[in-house]
Amino acid sequence: MLVTGSLARRVLPASDRPTRRSWHLVERNLVVARQYWLIIVSGFFEPLFYLLSIGIGIGHLVGDVPIGGGQVVPYRQFVAPAMLAASAMNGAIFACTFNIFFRLKYQRIYDAIVSTPVGVGDVVAGEIWFALVRGTFYATVFVAIMAVFALVQSWWALLAVPAAVLIGFAFGGMGMAGTSFMRSWKDFDYVTLAVLPLFLFSATFSPLSAYPPAVRTLVRVTPLYQGVALERALVLGRVGLASVGHAAYLAVAGTVGLVVASRRMGRLLLR
Repeated sequence: MLVTGSLARRVLPASDRPTRRSWHLVERNLVVARQYWLIIVSGFFEPLFYLLSIGIGIGHLVGDVPIGGGQVVPYRQFVAPAMLAASAMNGAIFACTFNIFFRLKYQRIYDAIVSTPVGVGDVVAGEIWFALVRGTFYATVFVAIMAVFALVQSWWALLAVPAAVLIGFAFGGMGMAGTSFMRSWKDFDYVTLAVLPLFLFSATFSPLSAYPPAVRTLVRVTPLYQGVALERALVLGRVGLASVGHAAYLAVAGTVGLVVASRRMGRLLLR
């Protein structure tokens, strides 16, 4: 994360670069979050319900699932890491799209913030950091529940929470970049149009080998698949060079989103 932040500072103009002041926005959001803490906590239950209903419920009907190399695992162990990755995606996307758009276009909070020493880059970085704080909470509790249900197969799973944070960084950056181009609430239909297919077809509920070859190639280049594959490798103890590639993909995606969002927000707030 430090590497991506350093890279973002190099490619952005001085006025759009994030600084330590971004943490002031995180503190502000944490204070405001006390008023709707129940909504934040409720965001954890969606992936948990999916795990219980599909992973454990339908898992009794599906049986074991092949994961490559001749190895098979129970369906619930196959689905659980994917739910963790999907939870990180959903939390970051909705925190960095709907909330950001409302604050930008209606509350006009950022106009007031950038009139202080806190700059545009700090606003972007602060919102993404706050989304990652929420994501860390969700991921930590979810991994603990996975351990209780004996769905963790390796000590590599200790890195599942940092991996979820990395997934959140990727989708948070891309989500905020996309939000900077939106003109009205109608544009958010495109968010749903993108997120739902990712959730259903990123090897979340079925192995990659179940897809036709053309679809398989397309799935491999999607960001959620990278996150699902990374989490599954960590939880099942199948870590290798491919895992490094998945992590690098997510880091680059988040950095590109951060750069684009900072440039766009600079134009919107400093015009």
